[in-house]
Amino acid sequence: MVRNCQNQPNWGLNAKVECGILQGDYITRLSDDKMLTPSERIDTIQEIASRLSKEDWPLIDLTLRQFSLPWTEEWQGDERAYIFNMLDDAPNETLVDLAAHLGYDNAHERPGVEPDFWKVGHFRLFASHLAEDKDYATQLQLELSRFYISTFVAHKDINPTREWQEEIELALSTADALVALLTPGFHASLWTDQEVGFAMGRGLLAVAISLGEEPYGFIARLQAFQGIGKTVEELAREMFQAFLRNKQTKRRLTLAFLNRFENSHSFDNAKENMSLLEGIDYWELHFEERIRKAVDSNYQLRKAWGVPERAESLIRKWTK
Repeated sequence: MVRNCQNQPNWGLNAKVECGILQGDYITRLSDDKMLTPSERIDTIQEIASRLSKEDWPLIDLTLRQFSLPWTEEWQGDERAYIFNMLDDAPNETLVDLAAHLGYDNAHERPGVEPDFWKVGHFRLFASHLAEDKDYATQLQLELSRFYISTFVAHKDINPTREWQEEIELALSTADALVALLTPGFHASLWTDQEVGFAMGRGLLAVAISLGEEPYGFIARLQAFQGIGKTVEELAREMFQAFLRNKQTKRRLTLAFLNRFENSHSFDNAKENMSLLEGIDYWELHFEERIRKAVDSNYQLRKAWGVPERAESLIRKWTK
């Protein structure tokens, strides 16, 4: 079969390999990632059902069809039971891809390894860039940190004593998203294309910033920000807003905000963090307990003017 590499609605691992996105050791590592134990399958199916069952019936069926899964109009039960039934015989690769589409960490939580280059409790963003653009990437890293986004900049964050490729692969394996800094010469680098391919193979959200080189090939399919004529501060805020709205990233970013809220260190910081939480578009049941516990135990939150009341108002908004 000849695969059409220009128009694929759902890129599975095999499609990426055949169309040349992934090569070498990356293929082996990604193939291993697609293997699910019975326990992992159960967890993955439960998570998919929990997330997808919140949608209306037409979108549920559309999603199942797009991932080549069974569906039917003849069903008497609820949405969750329906999804369980439709996923029962799904291939591992399809489960992983569907989980990633719904914002779940590729069917399993992050690896147990916690690299020291990520800030604890932050959203994790891998910056793919040329070596000569390290300074620009570092400026972006600084601005994104204001939104609790920890950005990996290879030429700055890798200890010279460590194996370069291993550190990059570890960062890619534990990242929540990737941004490609498209400066002139980006396409000519084998490393940057491999990094983007790795992220796409994991099902991560990948975005691009056009900085003199237009998106090309598979990168042209990514959400792109125009970087020419904008400050780094403006770009950081645009990216933050995009991650907050995207299904694949809003859960991780919301969890980062919640962690930031719990660790508020001044009255002004408490108010700022409360404002960030008020802008979220995602909610889990345990958020209510965590927010109330944080207000009770953190003096800065408890005494910051208006914050306890705003926290209760936020809880009511999501639990009414």
